[in-house]
Amino acid sequence: MFETYEQAIEWIHARLRLGMKPGLSRMEWMLVRLEHPERRIKTIHVGGTNGKGSTVTFLRSILQEAGFRVGTFTSPYFEQFNERISINGQPISDEELVELTNVIKPLADELDHTELGGPTEFEVITAMSIYYFARMSPVDVVIYEVGLGGRFDSTNVIHPLLSIITSIGLDHTAILGDTYEQIAFEKAGIIKNGVSVITGVKQPEALDVIERKALEGKSPIYHLGNEFTAGSREPLERGEKFTFSSMFGQIEDLRTTMIGSYQVDNAACAVMASQILANYYSFMIENEHIREGLIQAYWPGRLEVLSEDPLVLIDGAHNEEGINALASEINSRFADKKISILFAALKDKKLDKMIATLEETADQLTFTTFDFPRAASAEDLMEVGRNDGNNNIAIDYQDFLSKKINELNKEEILIVTGSLYFLSEVKPFMMNVLKNK
Repeated sequence: MFETYEQAIEWIHARLRLGMKPGLSRMEWMLVRLEHPERRIKTIHVGGTNGKGSTVTFLRSILQEAGFRVGTFTSPYFEQFNERISINGQPISDEELVELTNVIKPLADELDHTELGGPTEFEVITAMSIYYFARMSPVDVVIYEVGLGGRFDSTNVIHPLLSIITSIGLDHTAILGDTYEQIAFEKAGIIKNGVSVITGVKQPEALDVIERKALEGKSPIYHLGNEFTAGSREPLERGEKFTFSSMFGQIEDLRTTMIGSYQVDNAACAVMASQILANYYSFMIENEHIREGLIQAYWPGRLEVLSEDPLVLIDGAHNEEGINALASEINSRFADKKISILFAALKDKKLDKMIATLEETADQLTFTTFDFPRAASAEDLMEVGRNDGNNNIAIDYQDFLSKKINELNKEEILIVTGSLYFLSEVKPFMMNVLKNK
């Protein structure tokens, strides 16, 4: 049995050696042994390529404003591991994590010696979260973010009140498929018979797959742009403004403090979810809860402004769609600025189009790496680029940032982007440099 937080975390991370093992059999085995805690919690399931974390945050914030106690299960963590399992935005304590690990470890040990094989790190954490919300710290509702795909993701053992599929993009193609239809099929695997599904998916071929899955299961579907809309969009200096409309009515002048037109799509999906909960599941949610919830919502690492003077941003654009969205926002908001970008990525990503887009956007593009097993080297990233003189390498990103931040002038903006694992490592360092500037 574990006695310290460090011991528990070390054991959890050691499960990474098992890699990814799609399928629900190990989760189902553990839940049987835990006497089905998943049946004791009300849940909402959020999948998609991009926008999952933001949508979870918007919806959690709305529900919290309405007075509900809301659990969330998200990945990856940004500042501390515990935040993956949170209540009302507050991560579980170190002591609770140790207690949870001691509950799940005996099951994992037993599974190690069965034909099913041992549970992966993500399966262990998912089981811990379900047990926590059902047995240790009950909540009114839990919002579950899909880890990878949907159909065989370990979170897909829940039977939610409603499902949300935010977007479809060409990410994790080696596992999920290399077409929008194939990826949509995997994402649509979270749709349960008779359970409403909300989607912000835009590609017709992907949407067709989702709609067919919903039709087969007689699941009502609400599509952004059809059953609900987000119109009168207007970028604010530090956020967005829009008007929401659905069969339940119209809410004007909604605002978010998260930057990016894509955040309006995510917010609209969360608002639609709150209206379905209010009208079909007796959740007491008023328009003022929606309005204030959107304003209060905060999700780190998504076009997050770390400093106004000098202007420094971070953004977890870690796939082609994310980079395209970032480039669009840079071009529309900061056209009068000289753009310097520091980029680090995982080597299992499709990098060519991402880097090409960054090259078109940046006046200076710098590649770097970080201490992570799947991280691409700065040299590998440089090799993918066109190397026209605007690209360079920073072997030591800390040394680069220390100098760059102190050299920035009012005509220049620094954007650090790429892997969320990189951003979680680099943000504390950047905050320290900015504090001492």
